[in-house]
Amino acid sequence: MRIFSLSRAPNRVDKTAASTLLKDYEAKGPISTLRMYLKQFLNPFYAQDALAEIMANPVDVCIVDNLLMGALFAPEKAGIPAVLLAPYRDSSIPPPGVGVRGKASLFLKEFMFQHVLFREAFGDLQNSRRGLGLAPIGSFFSYLHNLPLILMMTSRAFDFKAKPGPNVRYISPMLDDPTWVEDWQSPWSANHPDPLVVIAPSTTYQKQEELFQKVIDAMAGLPVRGLVALGPALEHAQFNIPSNVTVRRSIPYSQVFPLASAVITQCGHGTVMRALAIGVPILGIPFGRDEDGNARRIEALGAGLQLDKQTTVETIRKAVQRILDEAMFRDNARKLGRALSEEAKNSTGIQELEHLASISKSTRTNA
Repeated sequence: MRIFSLSRAPNRVDKTAASTLLKDYEAKGPISTLRMYLKQFLNPFYAQDALAEIMANPVDVCIVDNLLMGALFAPEKAGIPAVLLAPYRDSSIPPPGVGVRGKASLFLKEFMFQHVLFREAFGDLQNSRRGLGLAPIGSFFSYLHNLPLILMMTSRAFDFKAKPGPNVRYISPMLDDPTWVEDWQSPWSANHPDPLVVIAPSTTYQKQEELFQKVIDAMAGLPVRGLVALGPALEHAQFNIPSNVTVRRSIPYSQVFPLASAVITQCGHGTVMRALAIGVPILGIPFGRDEDGNARRIEALGAGLQLDKQTTVETIRKAVQRILDEAMFRDNARKLGRALSEEAKNSTGIQELEHLASISKSTRTNA
């Protein structure tokens, strides 16, 4: 595996608020949010940077993140297989950034994305192909269906009842802690009687300070230990901290979540998977991106509750108390955790990639 720096495509050097590229929190609504996503991630320089790297350092397979859809054209131009890497797949859920819960509204937003907004942006994809000397495509969604492999980095048990195509494989999520997390030393005694509630904002900036001050304030009225993992996007000085809440820049979830009775999060996929893998119920308060779909899954599967980001301190407090009091949330989270563990043991992602790479190498050698 090689890691290279983008030279022309938009990129950032860290995860601080100051370096945020996608300011979707400034959008005026879900449609505006989607337009912002498409404008950002269909930038033709992603494909051009990827192609330059492939040509300078040849590889057998190129894996492309599902957000950088235009970069799929680089391996096609280089004559090697492209693999799409995505957190989940289901035609009945909204694309990132659309937070809806009713079926009629959900259908409308999905229709808007595929048949209106994406059609508006389709010209950008065609221009990217033209710039690489590739022929136009008829439909980008048909193009995805014809990829040799789409890897879903989530649990099949967590995804809704999708009917994935023949090129889709569920390979289980990544559960390892990031390399940048700090060492953990508990500030509490091992036999502390109060349940631990972990508060885990997104590691990217989404203008979430006001919400998480409410979450922290809600802890003050509960007999719990609150632990806030600020991440790289927020600062300790931005918050008023009650006596029963401790703040850390980062924590290793693999060590802390087994001690927790609940996790409060915006529902980024990584945090959700790490909590559920250990069987910890979740209070999800999504802002957008993939968070809305993840929060809907958690609530639908009975592994936690979902609140709107405009919620109140008292509503948060009642939701936390309910998760702590009602055993079904932990029971359902543990059920998902067992399914996650089983799927991780049987994941075929590496074997699928190795097989595809061997075919690619053999084909080019014999060409």
